[in-house]
Amino acid sequence: MTTTYPFSAIVGMDGLRLALLLNAVSPAVGGVLVRGEKGTAKSTAVRAIASLLPEVDVVAGCRFSCDPAAPDPSCPDGPHAPDTGEARPARMVELPVGASEDRLVGALDIERALSDGVKAFEPGLLADAHRGVLYVDEVNLLHDHLIDLLLDAAAMGASYVEREGVSVRHAARFLLVGTMNPEEGELRPQLLDRFGLTVEVAASRDTDERVEVVRRRLAYDEDPEGFAARWAADEDALRERIAAARALLPGVRLGDRALRQIAAVCAGFEVDGMRADIVTARTATALAAWAGRADVRTEDVRGAALLALPHRRRRAPFDAPGLDEDKLDEILRRFEEEDPEPEPDPDPGPEGPDDGPDGSGPGGPGGADDPGGRPEGGAGDGAREQAPPAAPEPEPSVPDQRTAEHEPAGGGTEGDGGTGGGAAGGERAAVGAAEPFRTRRLDVPGLGEGAAGRRSRARTAHGRTTGARRPRGALSALHLTATVRAAAPHQRARGRRGPGLLVRRDDLREAVREGREGNLVLFVVDASGSMAARKRMSAIKGAVLSLLLDAYQRRDKVGLITFRGADAELALPPTSSVDAAAVRLERLPTGGRTPLAAGLLKARDVLRVERLRDPSRRPLLVVVTDGRATEARRSGGATPVERAGRAARMLAGDGIASVVVDCESGPVRLGLAGALARELRGTPVTLDELRADSVTALVRDVRTVSTSRRAA
Repeated sequence: MTTTYPFSAIVGMDGLRLALLLNAVSPAVGGVLVRGEKGTAKSTAVRAIASLLPEVDVVAGCRFSCDPAAPDPSCPDGPHAPDTGEARPARMVELPVGASEDRLVGALDIERALSDGVKAFEPGLLADAHRGVLYVDEVNLLHDHLIDLLLDAAAMGASYVEREGVSVRHAARFLLVGTMNPEEGELRPQLLDRFGLTVEVAASRDTDERVEVVRRRLAYDEDPEGFAARWAADEDALRERIAAARALLPGVRLGDRALRQIAAVCAGFEVDGMRADIVTARTATALAAWAGRADVRTEDVRGAALLALPHRRRRAPFDAPGLDEDKLDEILRRFEEEDPEPEPDPDPGPEGPDDGPDGSGPGGPGGADDPGGRPEGGAGDGAREQAPPAAPEPEPSVPDQRTAEHEPAGGGTEGDGGTGGGAAGGERAAVGAAEPFRTRRLDVPGLGEGAAGRRSRARTAHGRTTGARRPRGALSALHLTATVRAAAPHQRARGRRGPGLLVRRDDLREAVREGREGNLVLFVVDASGSMAARKRMSAIKGAVLSLLLDAYQRRDKVGLITFRGADAELALPPTSSVDAAAVRLERLPTGGRTPLAAGLLKARDVLRVERLRDPSRRPLLVVVTDGRATEARRSGGATPVERAGRAARMLAGDGIASVVVDCESGPVRLGLAGALARELRGTPVTLDELRADSVTALVRDVRTVSTSRRAA
């Protein structure tokens, strides 16, 4: 058996440890979402807290962990005999990112159910996690259909398994803990709201603290059991304090004044719905119990808000979660001025690791759970923030009135060195993006079998049933009509005498379903001098930002290529982090010549590599340009336009579905973007047609190479 790294030996990370301890004190808080860069011991901390949870009483032999004091009347293993309880440690169940639906909710033996009428049910991870912890590492990469199942179970406290009229229900109440790296993509808002608390973690920049982290980890790897033994006293102290706080929790008074403070804070940050108020109230109560107090104070409300509100406040697309602590303090200060009721008399509370969330959260200096408080520790806890304050909103870019209305007619040309009237070297500073808008859905044609998503048609495990086939591996979605049709002709030969249908394995048919898939959307953005007018580039960035937002909602991977000056650059390799693409886009400078061919060839190379890495994910190429090509002409070689046309035909020959967003503006238009779309055998759209609510938008499908050839 593997020895778990001791929770009390974790260096720093006060906010994370506090959030986990509060959930141990009050599971009603609703779990924790841990956001942070890779290598910050997120998983280590989550696994360590499970060993501190109190034991649970369960019915002996029950696979669904029923409470002997109040067994689930619908438990598949019931009914339970009285006086059959036993104590066992609380479980921590890990849900792998690639888990199947049957592994999560459990599976029915369809063959036995049809032939024998027996509900042979194999419990899944939700049953294992009942009355324990369900841990999802990389929760932002979890498939959508698994997220939906988690949402249902978290909301109803039960799991339902339905298979063609045969159903099983069992209780599934668990503490949901997830970890994620924001660089790999964000969570759906529905699941984000299901986590009671959220914490941002980052590696310490303090040299002494980093040294202590390495020292302890090396000691643990060398002798896990001996290392755990050295921290056993601190672990026992934490267990006792959690038990004491749990016992105190029902008696903690959440007065009307504290409730009004919570309501004022939630309203001030414009959070959606009322769950934020409820979670903040529960967290503040748990904080008071953890500090050994019988009343909720202002510091408890403040600490609870820092943990419960960052992921719930209303924010613009691609804004990172966070909370402005100055604004929080201002709201509480204003409340104090309006309602100067005195706080209860200070209560020192029981001696323990800390007395509150501010200044002495769990792991505070000298406390029993302080890694730096041990004689051999020497590092201390480092940062004391429970959640980092939100970054200040960037001020909107103000267009330069001297240049905004006067775009160079030809941008950078071969004769002017491609500067486009910009700064030295042809580069202009980045301009802000215009307000994003809702875009048309751009689909990849045909029927794919890629990752679950919401963009293009695909064969999926969920969706409308379009046919039946023999099972490929384990049967997951029975097509009842096709199964009966396959078994019916053989009933006499099988000796059927009664009313039942004799079904064998070869008769089973699984449903073929059609849904939507996520795609790889590769943006190729022209950042040359011909696009450098501030109003135009702001509008273009707004359009690309809108497409990025659409890609986020449709669960796509995205990549970003820019071309300007002498070459093209892969600004962002294909990733699930649409936020990273938005940041790169916002910082994109403009100016110089227009190496369109280089941008297209770079896109071809990127798509070739991605096809090898993820062959089932179909690509969609989105080229954002006015169609001009003005790079340095080679002696005796093809013109820039000819080279761009040749690169476009190569992409078309690869069967890449494409869209060309025509950014040309002004009364006189050359139609070069439309010509590029024809070479790519793709779909041209203007910026106006890209809007979903535009009256000039046409209903168009992205054309495939084969469709183009048939039309020719």
